[in-house]
Amino acid sequence: MDTMAVLLEEPEHLMLRRLDLTPPGDEDVVVDIEWSGISTGTERLLWSGRMPSFPGMGYPLVPGYESVGRIAQAGPLSGRRPGQRVFVPGARCFGPVRGLFGGAARRLVVAGGKTVPVAASLREKAVLLALAATAHHATAGAAQPELIIGHGVLGRLLARLALAAGAAPPTVWESNPARRSGAEGYPVLDPSADPRRDYRSIVDASGDSALLDTLIARLAPGGEIVLAGFYAAPLSFSFPPAFMREARLRIAAEWRAPDLAAVTALIAEGRLSLDGLITHREAAPQAASAYRTAFTDASCLKMVLDWSECS
Repeated sequence: MDTMAVLLEEPEHLMLRRLDLTPPGDEDVVVDIEWSGISTGTERLLWSGRMPSFPGMGYPLVPGYESVGRIAQAGPLSGRRPGQRVFVPGARCFGPVRGLFGGAARRLVVAGGKTVPVAASLREKAVLLALAATAHHATAGAAQPELIIGHGVLGRLLARLALAAGAAPPTVWESNPARRSGAEGYPVLDPSADPRRDYRSIVDASGDSALLDTLIARLAPGGEIVLAGFYAAPLSFSFPPAFMREARLRIAAEWRAPDLAAVTALIAEGRLSLDGLITHREAAPQAASAYRTAFTDASCLKMVLDWSECS
């Protein structure tokens, strides 16, 4: 069994290649992927060659952890059945080719328990479940953000989840005028237009490692900054202002199964919308140009690859 897959051979060198697949076992499913999303965080760092040293990272690598498709085969112990549409958060089924992410392929072999059944009506919007779960994980069990940095997909989902939780509308900072539109019930400001300096909870979704001093200056005493992006450069900050505010810093790691379950329920209940977040779509054979657009075009919030033209 084999598949067409996106292969990142080295920085900025990406192509479609046919790769062998690991044979499925009794607990596995074979998923025919319909759509996969492109991450402008970790995948952009891999594509540009700026990814810091991290376990499992390297080249060649099949990127992608935002895939949706139909189960074509289901092992007797997989807990799934053929025909189900499922979300797949990546796979490691390409033999010697790294698949730390591994979702950007026409066909995947993955443990059934790692897949998440999704409503057929979500279609390609289901690729956004990973980012929605990431946003949920950043604030689960903590205060909802009063200030969010960045109005990309993650920032928008953080704001929507805060509203779904019944919190006051958060302020969102966005320095790029092209990304200030599309807010639903919350203000989006240029940072220079915001005079407030008493935020109790700030969530950074920008991945900008140079922002810490700026954010600390906007904290209320005892306030918290949550780092929800992925940072290529070392982070540092001036100690005295943080000391005077008794600032707290928290790093939000990747989402967990309860986060995915929580956002899936919110979507099913109509309390969390995924509308308006996918702005670009390309056929998978155009993957090289699609990835470049996703990483270099500021108007692109989320790029989705359509795998229907691949076999």
